Amino acid sequence: MNNPDNGIAGFRLTEHTWMTELGNWIDAISPDGRRAGALLFDPKIVGLPGVRDRVVQAVMTDQRLVLAGLSGLIPVADVVAAGEQVWLLTAQAVSPTLADLLAAGPIDPGGAASALVETAQTLLALHSAGVTHGSVHPGTVVVTSEGVSLLSERGLSDAIRARVSPRERDAAGWASLARGLGASAGRQAPEVAALFERAANAAGTLGLAAARDLLVNERGTLPGGRISGDALASAARGRSAFAQAPAYGRASAAPPVVPPNRDEGDIVTLLHVPGRSTGPVQFGPGVGTQPQARERQETEAERIWRAGRDEAATVHRPGGRADRVSRARRRRTILSAVVFAIVIAGAVLAWLKLGTAPDLAVMSVNVVAPKKTQGCDRAVVVTGTVVTNGGSGEITYEWRKNLDKEVVKGTLHTQADKTSYTVPLRWTLRGRSNVKATATLRILTPGPVRSDKATFSYKC
Repeated sequence: MNNPDNGIAGFRLTEHTWMTELGNWIDAISPDGRRAGALLFDPKIVGLPGVRDRVVQAVMTDQRLVLAGLSGLIPVADVVAAGEQVWLLTAQAVSPTLADLLAAGPIDPGGAASALVETAQTLLALHSAGVTHGSVHPGTVVVTSEGVSLLSERGLSDAIRARVSPRERDAAGWASLARGLGASAGRQAPEVAALFERAANAAGTLGLAAARDLLVNERGTLPGGRISGDALASAARGRSAFAQAPAYGRASAAPPVVPPNRDEGDIVTLLHVPGRSTGPVQFGPGVGTQPQARERQETEAERIWRAGRDEAATVHRPGGRADRVSRARRRRTILSAVVFAIVIAGAVLAWLKLGTAPDLAVMSVNVVAPKKTQGCDRAVVVTGTVVTNGGSGEITYEWRKNLDKEVVKGTLHTQADKTSYTVPLRWTLRGRSNVKATATLRILTPGPVRSDKATFSYKC
């Protein structure tokens, strides 16, 4: 790696790291000592044609939106290139996420409702600006030490796939999030799970605004009758020292770590502060942006992006060290062009074959059994709910019963962007008895093994 002293562009990297579909996230410390985040993009993804340019466009759109007052996004400080590596640096910590908190245990219903209301509000603001998030799931919802829920990775999943997600995709992701949080709270408060299920249904049929309003209007269902991020804040602070209060627009307005007029070795900034210069934005050696013909009316977000793009620039002074470095890089680019042309075909095939979906991970397991005593010769349905990170793949599981040695094994095939699945067990008890029956659901793969159990009474 080209990161001296375990850092990149002035950001100090910690040892806390985790993988997503985009690459490797790392908790970091910004140059001014604040907790921040660093994403090292997967080179197999960011190296594909057009991906880096689309990532930069998505980030610059976010910066303009944040500066315009949108406060629900994780602010991006810079995107830099270090040799063949591409890094995204945030001005705000990106951990813990709701996925982290769900993995640690049930989330407080008031805090879960707070996260849902805030993420719905942010998505509605994005949609009003003419853009979408594209990848809403527990792993892209960051919780600060104040209990505020911020969305990360906005537009990046779409950028690497060269697509524009519809609003319905965001609504579906939010609905899955609501069902997953409902499953987490369902063991202690089934009425809360029912409320979140109604909100999820409303998001799919009536839209996110109706779902948000439903949660607010029926907050009396929640313990204490209020939506509050207090317990969520406590859980975030207990889970990660990198939970911090939102920086919002102030952090995004800070200058890039690497000034555009100076070349610090192989580290080159790909972003520039709006209004600092004029001319085309340079995304790297020889790659620029040019105005294109518009055959349709632009959205508000597109106008924001174009305005920011026209204001930003890379100022180049000929004859200096930067000029010599640029010529050397162009020569290396020409020499490697033939090899690159051969390799890129294989990379594209690998991309199409492997896809970019995150590796499947199980976030939580919850088992619910009937509360009422069951009578003679009854078939009882015990329901298990499995919450994932939205990855596609195969989950193997087994049900165990305490009254006999039967083991019921099964396989669950998951889908991309869906996070909640129901695994039922039908258990028939016969004969005269008065017993406590306990069913245990164990998730075997993907590991680590997770389990939960529930008990019901049988009297005959």
